[in-house]
Amino acid sequence: MRLRLVPQQTSFDFFKWRKVTFGASIVAMIASIAIWLIVGLNFGIDFLGGTTIRTESTQSVDVGAYRDALTPLGLGDVTITEVFDPTFEAGRNVAQVRIQAQDGAESVTPATIAAVEAALQGVDPSITFPSVESVGPKVSGELITTALLAVGASLVAILFYIWLRFEWQFSVGAIAALVHDVVLTIGIFSLLQIRFDLATIAAILTIIGYSINDTVVLFDRLRENLIKYKKTPLQEVMNLSTNETLSRTLMTSGTTLLALLALLVLGGDVIRGFVFAIFWGIIVGTYSSVYVAKNVVLMLGIDRDPKKPSDAGTQFADVDA
Repeated sequence: MRLRLVPQQTSFDFFKWRKVTFGASIVAMIASIAIWLIVGLNFGIDFLGGTTIRTESTQSVDVGAYRDALTPLGLGDVTITEVFDPTFEAGRNVAQVRIQAQDGAESVTPATIAAVEAALQGVDPSITFPSVESVGPKVSGELITTALLAVGASLVAILFYIWLRFEWQFSVGAIAALVHDVVLTIGIFSLLQIRFDLATIAAILTIIGYSINDTVVLFDRLRENLIKYKKTPLQEVMNLSTNETLSRTLMTSGTTLLALLALLVLGGDVIRGFVFAIFWGIIVGTYSSVYVAKNVVLMLGIDRDPKKPSDAGTQFADVDA
């Protein structure tokens, strides 16, 4: 027997609370933008420029002592954070020391890094430095620009594809859902102050790809049913299409989340931000495909004149994709 998370035939009314769900999405987006503007993002070294030194020790991390040891060096903004991870062995204490880019220099000099390491070893002789990462201010600025262009270009390409594949109303609905997913992801990163770096941008692009795939599956079934049930109200056809694809949606999202959950718990702190972004994105992406994309299409309406040919409302349905 095949595994089913839901019965083979369902009749859930996904639009019963459409004003509440759509309104909640708008409120969540506004709140995410407000948090982003007020709190800001915890940018990684990729976007800020500077140097990150990772430390390991058998002794407990004393952030205050570390800071006192580095203050005489006059390095400007220095951020020291202890890294917690359930996969760490007992007695393994990890911290990250982030030093801002120095004025007039592309990166922190080797002499400065050596001075930092010497100062920290004065506090804890057992401390080691397994990794040092440096990014210059010019490079970090270029990375920000490239990241924004990558996200923007992907949204424009998807907008064009959906318009060719379906109709402009579907395209607007799909882009609204993607913007919803991206904004909520940025909002949760700002709220929880999770490190935002190039890996997070890669995760956002992955979210966009996953979300649009889920939306296209729903839109494909909707397009088929629009041709099949020409006189049925649009809202009922949308409900029918969502119910028909519900099992596939839950199975795909559920199995993906299980794999991501394992990585989130056991993968370590190095990839945790990347995995969390995708984990969160799949949840909001599945939600937005049902409660944002189709709500927008319903509000915009579709021309379903029964006197038109059988492909009415799907003028580009014959385009290969």
